[in-house]
Amino acid sequence: MDSAQPLYDLAPVARLMLLGVVIALGPLAWVWLRNRHAPPAQRLRVLTLVTLFLTFDLVLFGAFTRLTDSGLGCPDWPGCYGSASPVGASTSIAAAQSVMPSGPVTFSKAWIEMIHRYLATAVGVLILVLALVSWVERRRVSVSYLWPLATLVWVCLQGAFGALTVTMKLFPAIVTLHLLGGLGLLALLRAQSSGYALAAPGHPGPVELPGRLRWALVGVFALLWLQIALGGWVSTNYAVLACRDFPTCQGSWWPPMAVREGFTLWRELGRSHAGEAITFPALTAIHYVHRLMAYAVLAAMLWLAWRLWRVSGMRPGARALLLLAAWQFASGLSNVVLDWPLLAAVGHTGGAAALVIVLTGALAGTRSTRPLGATAPASSSLPLSMPIR
Repeated sequence: MDSAQPLYDLAPVARLMLLGVVIALGPLAWVWLRNRHAPPAQRLRVLTLVTLFLTFDLVLFGAFTRLTDSGLGCPDWPGCYGSASPVGASTSIAAAQSVMPSGPVTFSKAWIEMIHRYLATAVGVLILVLALVSWVERRRVSVSYLWPLATLVWVCLQGAFGALTVTMKLFPAIVTLHLLGGLGLLALLRAQSSGYALAAPGHPGPVELPGRLRWALVGVFALLWLQIALGGWVSTNYAVLACRDFPTCQGSWWPPMAVREGFTLWRELGRSHAGEAITFPALTAIHYVHRLMAYAVLAAMLWLAWRLWRVSGMRPGARALLLLAAWQFASGLSNVVLDWPLLAAVGHTGGAAALVIVLTGALAGTRSTRPLGATAPASSSLPLSMPIR
């Protein structure tokens, strides 16, 4: 890596933003052509769903970038050696690759990293358009424009964490927060799409769940986020292969672990808090805690799916939850016994992202059963559908 290259080089910002606009024009044109005669709420809902789909793709490509060790394919931000693409940085990349042919900077890794940045910029443009249109149409749409505005703020913060991921050289805590931020973006977009659907004329409104079941839904959702954070910590510390057997780890049900060292959050990649090389028992602890938590989360999801299956209107969500739970178990297991194949590793991240979407939709599309004799409000009780003038 060229030590003389500044970590931040804003020279290519204008060209990168223009490229993001060009990429975003395709989805925007499709939404407008397919829905130009539709009501504003319908156009916003479709635009939100398209943005959600592309954000999901971005999360998958971010996982691919991380798992191919391409996160430092361009050692500066937001461009690549001060250029808008690896083409303009070919001399610097070639020099770095000649010194370390399998190092962090190669032509293929630079392209993977920059494509990820291009996609992120395009998603940012779509979210900006979503916020602007929501503001313009705020008097004709019942869903609050504050949600798209909050999503815009969130994606800007996510971009800042993306910059820190590079400039802090894959600092595990920052990379894990960047992953959680991407999944949080999915949750915000999914909640908004549910709000537009609930506000559509003729929609029967949110499904009513018994109070305890809805709290159970909230609890499983919280467990999912904890498990995703643990999984992100495994991935960013490259601890997947600390346990290569299943269901035991290193031939033991309780292998040697250094939990405190493994879960010291503020430290460099591959280093302990004291700056020494991280020990293998610490990596084992990172892996095995995630695996043990997976058993609890899997059981909770299966139980929740069984309970939701018995509620009218919730069977599609219950079915999706069952399928995704099975997918996560299979892909997680294959990561261990097949020595972390790229497809399974990316698919495991995709399954976690899909679970966030499914459970967010379940939460946004339901409410607790009203007490006997209570009257329903004129509009949905969800904050998403409360108009703010």
